[in-house]
Amino acid sequence: MDEGIDTGPILYQCAGQVGGTLAENLSSEHNDITIIDTDEYKLRQLQEKYDLKTIQGHASHPNILKDAQAEDADVLIAATYSDEINILACQIAYVLFKTPNRIARIRSTDYIQESLKLFNPASIPIDYLISPEMIIAKNIFNLIEYPGALQFFIFSIDKISLVSLKISDSSIELIEHIILLLPESVINSGTRIAAILRNKTFINPQNSTHIEIGDEIFFITTIENVKLITNEFQKIEKPYKRIMIVGGGNIGAMLASTLEKNYQVKLIEKNQRRAAELAKKLKNTIVFYGNASNEELLVQEHIDQVEVFISITDNDEVNIMSAMLAKKMGAKKVLALIQRKAYVDLVQDGMIDIAISPQEATISSFLKYLGNTNVVNAFAIKNGIAEVLETVVKGDETTSQLIGREICDIKLPPGTIIGAIIRNSKIIFEHQYDLIQKNDHFIIFLTEKRFIKDIERLFEPNPFFL
Repeated sequence: MDEGIDTGPILYQCAGQVGGTLAENLSSEHNDITIIDTDEYKLRQLQEKYDLKTIQGHASHPNILKDAQAEDADVLIAATYSDEINILACQIAYVLFKTPNRIARIRSTDYIQESLKLFNPASIPIDYLISPEMIIAKNIFNLIEYPGALQFFIFSIDKISLVSLKISDSSIELIEHIILLLPESVINSGTRIAAILRNKTFINPQNSTHIEIGDEIFFITTIENVKLITNEFQKIEKPYKRIMIVGGGNIGAMLASTLEKNYQVKLIEKNQRRAAELAKKLKNTIVFYGNASNEELLVQEHIDQVEVFISITDNDEVNIMSAMLAKKMGAKKVLALIQRKAYVDLVQDGMIDIAISPQEATISSFLKYLGNTNVVNAFAIKNGIAEVLETVVKGDETTSQLIGREICDIKLPPGTIIGAIIRNSKIIFEHQYDLIQKNDHFIIFLTEKRFIKDIERLFEPNPFFL
């Protein structure tokens, strides 16, 4: 998936939590959107809130796709809760309506493991496959691998990452040159403080910017520097060893399978049959059949010695309450999967250390694939407060608005922060004095989603540019 899709009309199937969030993102970018769902109430809610067309019906039925004008759509996004419906919808859109681009949400690990053989033009014509469970499991794994990080993303240049951490150590004094807190080896690698989030507002950091307790700082750095950075700005967290997972669904199973190679993992599953299946499937994970709200079970399994407690069932209330209980009983760090945006806002600064939004993870993947070919990565961060775009400068001095110019000469939309420029796999430290070159990667923080198209146009080569 090297290139995105330069979108026109978009046909989207599923008006659930992910559907509503994606509709919000896409409608703010002035796309022509049609949403199909069987739930009339959900469709009416979306139509009242956003500028889009809705059709009630089954997403894989040819007559419904015809009514939705699938033959005129540039892209079909099949994101229902059924893998089979998503697969069939893509097949029908390709065969009957020649819809040029097809994205499918796939949850089953059985399909994912055989994806290279199954999903291609010669068999099942799906261009982009998105697995929310795999994305979430990978995100949680990264947070465990890098203690202290609140968010962790890897850019298209694999060795460069974006990491955020909260300043909570009262021993850190207010200082002027925040970058000077870092070891010389980290500074020399080109590490940049890309942005600071303070009271839900992003700040473009300058040398004179002060750090305050409660700030969340976003660093762009090499992966090997992440642990050094977190240790400098927080109380040093030792590598985790003991992990407890609540929920043996697809996410829990994937995560346990990955973690059990290097960690001591326990998994609690409330369904007896599923617990038995996982006990056979997982080699080094101890699986329990039980309820995570059972205090006796948590005491028996030494919850006070657990370093990371992860509640990832399909129920927000269960995840929140079990995580809060685990924290109260002595778990060092607790993570909870929370789907409802209102709940995420409520628990953000409470007993739960990290609230994981499945919509945020999934939407980032959709945005990446729906962007034009200059946008190679798109991350939704902090429950949609901002987007982080990785864009690539293409063209030449006759077609590009950027090549050969200085950063200060570029007119950017309001609320835009250039976090860093990556050139030849290296982060440019003092980029404000550099002329922009072809294939430079810009890391851009955008607090106003409506300006995403403006950024895309800015980076897109134009043969008529003078």
